[in-house]
Amino acid sequence: MDAETAAAIAAPTIRGGLNPEASRLFRVYRTIANMLDKRGYMVPPEMRNMTPSSFREKFGEFPNREALTCFVEKADDESNQLFVFFPEDEKVGVKPIKVYTDRMRTENVSNAIMVLRVDITPFAKQAVLEMSDSFRIEHFKESELLVDITQHQLVPTHQVLTQNEKAELLKRYRLKETQLPRIQTNDPVARYYGMKRGMVVKIIRPSETAGRYVTYRVCM
Repeated sequence: MDAETAAAIAAPTIRGGLNPEASRLFRVYRTIANMLDKRGYMVPPEMRNMTPSSFREKFGEFPNREALTCFVEKADDESNQLFVFFPEDEKVGVKPIKVYTDRMRTENVSNAIMVLRVDITPFAKQAVLEMSDSFRIEHFKESELLVDITQHQLVPTHQVLTQNEKAELLKRYRLKETQLPRIQTNDPVARYYGMKRGMVVKIIRPSETAGRYVTYRVCM
């Protein structure tokens, strides 16, 4: 038995009988399920309603990260499909990315999310950029997904507009998209919703006088 396994067994379990590492993965998995649901993907009920107990039952006491891989389709467009990969390496290099893109190519899927244990190497990051014309691979660190930021009371409701809704908004107010306030692509909420340049998000905040206050931002 290696030292890491011994330490994990010796560590106290927490809610649902999960050890600290499994609990961490459960929290990340739950955030991913919420993220996919809010992006409009069809998330299986067993994933969306996962509990610590059912997580342990499905993935075991010491989950294999490869087993956490999931695949979803958009509710309104079955051709819009996405993989979520959980690489084992602490720092993901080019090799696993090639494995993932080979699988994506075989299954005709162009979108993916990688959940990183720690980080991605500069070479791997460059490889992801170079293949962006064929594959869109987003990456999040586990630490960024331990808490669902959209459920925080200080984060207002965000709704990403469709292209038709965006066109209607600009026409209604006689605006060019460059006249809208901006949200950066690296903004945590923009990343959560997978926003691309040119996409517009509707932001709804509570208002003591009007009930709610609505603004729009374009991703740049």
